[in-house]
Amino acid sequence: MYMPPQFNSTDREVAVELMRSYPFASLVSTDDEGLPFITHLPLVLDDRGEDGWSLLGHCAKPNPHWRHLQARPKAVASFLGPHAYLSPSVYPDLARVPTWNYLAVHCTVEARLIETPDEKDALLKRLIGQHEPAYAQQWRDLGEEFQHKMLAGIVGFELRITALQCKIKLNQHRKESHVAMHSVYSEGSPDERALAGWMERLGMQVAPAPVGEN
Repeated sequence: MYMPPQFNSTDREVAVELMRSYPFASLVSTDDEGLPFITHLPLVLDDRGEDGWSLLGHCAKPNPHWRHLQARPKAVASFLGPHAYLSPSVYPDLARVPTWNYLAVHCTVEARLIETPDEKDALLKRLIGQHEPAYAQQWRDLGEEFQHKMLAGIVGFELRITALQCKIKLNQHRKESHVAMHSVYSEGSPDERALAGWMERLGMQVAPAPVGEN
């Protein structure tokens, strides 16, 4: 993605937090006609130690995306964190225009399909453990016949991360807007409040300077 240097975050822990906090991703592959093919789905970040990071997920078997991954394993997984409009009213001068602030992570990945019943069952248990551990007992109680029927209807995949970009666009280069921007975001929508929290985390000036220290 387009990455001005002031928005380029090289802190891997920031990217990890975003992927885990906002796991509903867009998986982008190339179809048989050379066009982008996109599936929106939850992906679980998996730390493989020395082997690096992978993303785990699955799609319905009628979805042709798994066939595209099989034919062309290289793909991109995109995660979008909090985002919100920014009014030019936060600037002390009028020669400004509106913009949109956001946090995003793009992962270049190599896909491996997960197709055997045992592997798919293990994958589903990982996803259940991530999102609703209490459902595990209900899944077990549904019985093997029902489980096999459900497993036959999906194709799982492991997406090994080979490259990663993390973009944090919070007007870092316009310090004169930070106090007003934080004030607006702090009183706004859940996404806006999340952006205000990230401003605080990144050490951006979010309160007026004491008198005599301007």
